[in-house]
Amino acid sequence: MSLSVLVLGGSGFVGRALCEQLLRRFGAGVSITVPTRRLPHAQAVQSLPGVTVVQADVFRDLPALVPGHDAVVNLIAILQGSAAAFEHVHVELPRRLAAALPAAGVRRLVHVSALGVDAQAPSRYLRSKAAGEAVLQVATQTSALDLTVLRPSLVVGAGDRSVNLFATLQASFPLMPLAGANAQLQPVWVQDLARALVEVLVRREAIGQTYEIAGPRVLTLAELVRLAGQVAGHARPVLPLPGPVATLQALAMECLPGEPLLSRDNLASLTVPNIASGRLPGLAELGITPASLEAVLPTYLAPDAGVARLNAWRARR
Repeated sequence: MSLSVLVLGGSGFVGRALCEQLLRRFGAGVSITVPTRRLPHAQAVQSLPGVTVVQADVFRDLPALVPGHDAVVNLIAILQGSAAAFEHVHVELPRRLAAALPAAGVRRLVHVSALGVDAQAPSRYLRSKAAGEAVLQVATQTSALDLTVLRPSLVVGAGDRSVNLFATLQASFPLMPLAGANAQLQPVWVQDLARALVEVLVRREAIGQTYEIAGPRVLTLAELVRLAGQVAGHARPVLPLPGPVATLQALAMECLPGEPLLSRDNLASLTVPNIASGRLPGLAELGITPASLEAVLPTYLAPDAGVARLNAWRARR
């Protein structure tokens, strides 16, 4: 079997894992196109066999990018930004995909959303993600679009910006003041999410389905932070912040230059349990047994690597 896939967001954390899993599954039988506005951002995937990196603006060049592919996977998302930014990325891009795929004669679309999405959710992130899903679901009723939606929980793995950051901060500070400490998460390993993406691409029965992609264990954010510190060899006491203090902390971080570590919208998202409802199919239905955090974290949170992680985090900012 051969497969040609356009991966939007393919140069990112999840994108690299997906490219790797596609190559493991299909070998020389797969060709992968990864568009990026800045070629240096795609260094992680451009050396992989079968991957073609092209310089393009997805929003502007989508009609030229889609033709010739068997399927499109949309991984593009933002965690922070203005209402207009969330609308642009999470709603307008799906709208353009819903127009570009039928125009190019491409039916298959796999769209990555998030657990907890709802039109009435407390955060811009979750509301815009829900709106993007709705745009695509409407499109399946009016055009030839074979859609599958994946809703992952927090995605962890080498290169993530959550668990790595928690470990880095504990290597640098004696105490962890933590907003949203009681938030419920069901972290999933990035390679399990990538395997799920491959499975839904090859399974006809996945068309029209929405899958909840979650790990085997529900934790609070505080428990996840403690686990990251323990594995990295720098466990620190966690100090849960009351709601008003957490909001002030987020507001202060929003005022700093660069992408904030925490925003008020992030806090609002954390009030919604980021766990599988059990009402939709998940990894088990795709034949995947999710890896445990205890098995995954030691593979990339090496003890005494805090300085290297801190330098890498600073470089990204």
